[in-house]
Amino acid sequence: TRVYRLASVTKPLVAMAALLAVEEEAIGLDDTAGPEGSTVRHLLAHASGLDFADRDKVRAEPGERRIYSSAGFEVLADHIADATGIAFGDYLHEAVCLPLGMESTTLEGSAGHGASASLADLIAFARELVAPRLLAPETLEEAVTEQFRGLDGIVPGYGMHKPCPWGLGFELRDAKHPHWTGQHNSPATFGHFGQSGTLLWVEPEISTALIVLTDRDFGDWAKPLWPELSDRVVDAATRRSREEDSLGG
Repeated sequence: TRVYRLASVTKPLVAMAALLAVEEEAIGLDDTAGPEGSTVRHLLAHASGLDFADRDKVRAEPGERRIYSSAGFEVLADHIADATGIAFGDYLHEAVCLPLGMESTTLEGSAGHGASASLADLIAFARELVAPRLLAPETLEEAVTEQFRGLDGIVPGYGMHKPCPWGLGFELRDAKHPHWTGQHNSPATFGHFGQSGTLLWVEPEISTALIVLTDRDFGDWAKPLWPELSDRVVDAATRRSREEDSLGG
């Protein structure tokens, strides 16, 4: 089974672990974490003000701007480890990977971009996001609801968006343009892409997910291909859904 570097597709996995820790009451979304005035919620929603890579550099007050931050996820992982007494990599394995059967998924280094996984593992993860059983449906609904509404921010590789909606560890498509998903994806689409040429999105309106794993780092090659593929997948899934509805009727 081939294993791929996920880069920032690591973040949804870490977010899932954090949300499960919230459900277990090991941590709370509004617990203090990160720079002064920041919480777990701020860290998950890239609203803590932390720099992209430097966890000691604060670039804005919490809740002021959407500053995409891998360092924020490292701080979050440390917070979870401190609260649970379990090294974060072990917590991720026990809370997320084992229950979902993600046997090849590992986290080495940064909780912002250090995971690797197989296609089979990400399919299992995507199925959980389409129809949650491990996570409470209401928790996932909160996670894919815009946090700190109206904040401006940059999607790496795609520039500034005003506003730049984000959930709890999941980017929200909303009305962003240009974007790495397709024009046929609904505003409710959520997911993440990574600099290793990986992506995962979920289109809840048609219960469909798309996963792309590559050994080619993200670049200009992806910008026309990913939206085109996304549109084809959405169109095919929509046709199938209509056909099933017709047969059912």
